[in-house]
Amino acid sequence: QVQLVESGGGLVQAGGSLRLSCAASGRTVSSYAAGWFRQTPKKEREFVAALSRTAISTVYADSVKGRFTISRDNAKNTVYLQMNALKPEDTAVYYCAAGGFATLTTGSYDYRGQGTQVTVSS
Repeated sequence: QVQLVESGGGLVQAGGSLRLSCAASGRTVSSYAAGWFRQTPKKEREFVAALSRTAISTVYADSVKGRFTISRDNAKNTVYLQMNALKPEDTAVYYCAAGGFATLTTGSYDYRGQGTQVTVSS
């Protein structure tokens, strides 16, 4: 079992950048594929990005492709989401998740953090 804690959210102007962190404990994060999801009150949970357990493969939602980058630091047991060129429509609560690579990309996960709020002002 792994516990996930996100940080790094906040308020940023459109066009700005944020880096979200997801610190894992209990097991090494490299034991799982890792991913990020986001959710707003008006939308269903939306897949954002996933990184395979080997860290060789990545998948991104079309809405963030080219702007967001998922990565992992095994020494820190932490997964990151670098978000650049942020848009107001990126505003959401962002959740870190762990599970199987294929299931993450379809919206399912085994473990999830408590979320961190990202607000992008226009």
